[in-house]
Amino acid sequence: MKAIRLHRYGGPEVLTLDRVPVPTPGPGEVLVRVHAAGLNPPDWYLRSGMMAELPPEIAPRIDLPMIPGTDVSGVIESIAPDVQGFSVGDEVFGMLRFPALGGNAYAEYVAAPASDLALKPATLDHVHAAGAPMAALTAWQFLIDLGHGRPNPFQPTPHRPVATGPGTTVLVNGAAGGVGHFAVQLAKRQGARVIAVASGPHEAFLRELGADEFIDYTKTAAEDVVRDADLVLDAVGGPSGSRFLRTLKRGGALFPVFFAELDAEETARLGITVSRTQVRASGTQMARLADLFRDDELRVAVDSTFPLADAAQAHERAARGHIRGKIVLDVR
Repeated sequence: MKAIRLHRYGGPEVLTLDRVPVPTPGPGEVLVRVHAAGLNPPDWYLRSGMMAELPPEIAPRIDLPMIPGTDVSGVIESIAPDVQGFSVGDEVFGMLRFPALGGNAYAEYVAAPASDLALKPATLDHVHAAGAPMAALTAWQFLIDLGHGRPNPFQPTPHRPVATGPGTTVLVNGAAGGVGHFAVQLAKRQGARVIAVASGPHEAFLRELGADEFIDYTKTAAEDVVRDADLVLDAVGGPSGSRFLRTLKRGGALFPVFFAELDAEETARLGITVSRTQVRASGTQMARLADLFRDDELRVAVDSTFPLADAAQAHERAARGHIRGKIVLDVR
């Protein structure tokens, strides 16, 4: 089969198209003929060598060469004897193995843990289904239900979503991206007033998804105009994350999806809860999300698609930024 492999760290050019054996599913696994694979930030963190530089307590094991990618949509070709609940021919989607590596999604076939998969709703084609798993699960686990009791590598206490609904205000920074556009929809579905922060060209898109208010960060700083929000989900992070503290009411919460530089003393003085977690694979939660996609209560935006052989170009597109939704490899 054809697969994209990483033999060394570097820029997009290190992604090579190789021929490798079709995997054999082990216990608890199914063999999926991949129709599409979604791109996510951990893919380029891995490619560039950033994951290898993490502290040992949270660094995943990396053995090169390896096939990157976690998000897939495809059709089950064979099933291990101990797997129940799936049949050959089922269309499935999911995020494989994460936060462990070895999802091996950038390939024509993948041996996937059945516990990471759900039946793909007929309302989504494979390209859109492959764009959903990591981003939608991240938004779900931050905002709705963590869904597991495993240790949090980023803080000593488990992450706990806060109640949002009528009468609450949720600000989503990076609202047009993968996690952000799902967070807007989920917060709105809970009944919250949603403020979306993104660049100007994304305003109509985000209002269609349910945003009540839009802030073009290229013209207006959210921290200059927003006060008394209940929750900020920051899907951008970085050294400027602390600026969102002034948008929150006392007792509010700031959820950085990516690393943000925050002063613990300042957050304590302001009475702000800062919490983050690491998304984990969950077929059970994917099935819940599938219900929302099936009922048209949740939408997937696809920024662009690339053939499997053009994975390097897909990574170059990601590096340019200003992405609306997800980038997807069409493997068919």
